Amino acid sequence: MRSVTSAAAASALVSLALGSGPMAHPAVAAPAEAGSAVVREQVAPGVRYEAFTVPTSQGSTRVHVVTADLERPGVAADLLYPGAVAARKTVSRMGEEAGAVAAINGDFFNITEEQHPGVPATGAASGPSVLNGRPLKGAVPEGQRYGRTRPLGDTGEGVFDEDVFGVGVDGRARMDRLVLHGHIRTPRSELVLGGLNQYALPVDSIGAFTSQWGEVSRARAACGTDDDRAAPCTDDTYEVTVRHGRIATVSDTPGTGPVDPDTTVLLGREAGARALRGLAPGTPAAVDYRLAPRGPVPFAFALGAYPLIRDHRLVPGLDDATAEPRTAIGIAHGGHTLRLLSTDGRVGTSTGLTLGELAGVLRSLGCADASYLDGGGSATIATRAPATGRAVVRNNLHHDQERPVPNGIAIFSTRR
Repeated sequence: MRSVTSAAAASALVSLALGSGPMAHPAVAAPAEAGSAVVREQVAPGVRYEAFTVPTSQGSTRVHVVTADLERPGVAADLLYPGAVAARKTVSRMGEEAGAVAAINGDFFNITEEQHPGVPATGAASGPSVLNGRPLKGAVPEGQRYGRTRPLGDTGEGVFDEDVFGVGVDGRARMDRLVLHGHIRTPRSELVLGGLNQYALPVDSIGAFTSQWGEVSRARAACGTDDDRAAPCTDDTYEVTVRHGRIATVSDTPGTGPVDPDTTVLLGREAGARALRGLAPGTPAAVDYRLAPRGPVPFAFALGAYPLIRDHRLVPGLDDATAEPRTAIGIAHGGHTLRLLSTDGRVGTSTGLTLGELAGVLRSLGCADASYLDGGGSATIATRAPATGRAVVRNNLHHDQERPVPNGIAIFSTRR
């Protein structure tokens, strides 16, 4: 089903929170004029797509939204995952492989390593993630996380490197934080685990790498500091392989290649490396970890995402000057409705949105809570074409090329 409404309808759609009233956002200009027609399509039972044009002080931007009713039988959301943390695929390919009816790109990621010659970029996401209810990876230190636009760790309404969006085991969407808790236990010591499948480890810490990491070198995890992503790599490293509950091998340098399913690789840097040097091959060792939410409901899936709106209020300090192609996720109706949003890329007259404008659009769509995801050349939203079953990218991409990404959000509808 498809319908096109007038420019006036498009204006009304976005002007409620953006252009009028005490909650208006000052950076958004007058309502849209000609050319801002709204497109609406039913993608699947409980899932619909719409597109409209948002006027801003810099120009105008085409916005694409998929709305999913999680209360509808057969409708669900899940993590798009390329099969390894340190791997990337396009949103459309991952969506097709998963059988999703709609999909969007996810977290910011380690895309380049210009500051560390000879160290390969991992392609791994920055924030924590949960897959099938189990920890997949932890959050890199705040100074190493991509996409940060303002200081983290503020009290109250600040943002944190552990911030996530996800859906709980109760089927309701929510925003929260996921903090890694883990230990390495031996007969003589108990060491704290500081990372899980991360492209960057905290200074002086020990990180665990499992078979879900992938084949990329683990060397990047010892580069940078907690405050500076570009800081040099440390030479003070030590790697220990734990297999079947015992220390199997040791090495002075980070390794590469796949990790066996029955194996955990422990990589220490600085003080963490010195602690691992005390573990000899054959020593019994047990590694345990979990990602703990603040709320009482565990996540079925989650991925790193920065807060935009909390309880109908825009998060303080949102950038209101830099317009970029954006991707975001909004929550409405008590966590039972999801809105996946992406804009056109840097093509033609499209200007993108500031973070303040992005939050305003989501609030105008009735979102009580919202987070932003990776944007720029990563911004991608796709739906399944009913006639072919193939995934079709709905937004105009930056340079007309779909960028491979480390994760995303998929929408499923089993009732057709």
